[in-house]
Amino acid sequence: MPLNSVTDLQRDIKKAAQGAADVLRCLSNDDRLLLMCQLSQGEASVAELEAATGIYQPTLSQQLSVMRRLNLVVTRREGKQIFYRIEDKRIIALLNTLYDLYCPNVAADRVKNSGN
Repeated sequence: MPLNSVTDLQRDIKKAAQGAADVLRCLSNDDRLLLMCQLSQGEASVAELEAATGIYQPTLSQQLSVMRRLNLVVTRREGKQIFYRIEDKRIIALLNTLYDLYCPNVAADRVKNSGN
């Protein structure tokens, strides 16, 4: 393999590792992981997320902001409400794996969102 190809491969691997580390760091926070699990069920408003998770507004907004900055969630505004959803199918696959490993009593189809 030419030297340039090795260098390109190493750069690509390093970039992928940095991206994976960012996602895993984000999910290492209990509140953010809980929010991602909730969003794996589909789009939800801030009020719906607060009711479903028990995370109060100031903390909820802070954690959603972190997730948005890392492009783990996307938003849509409808009037005064902001709705969040997971856009990246890789995140859904990761959450499915976490469910399989740590939530074996949860139905196999618990994570329904296809990332669309």
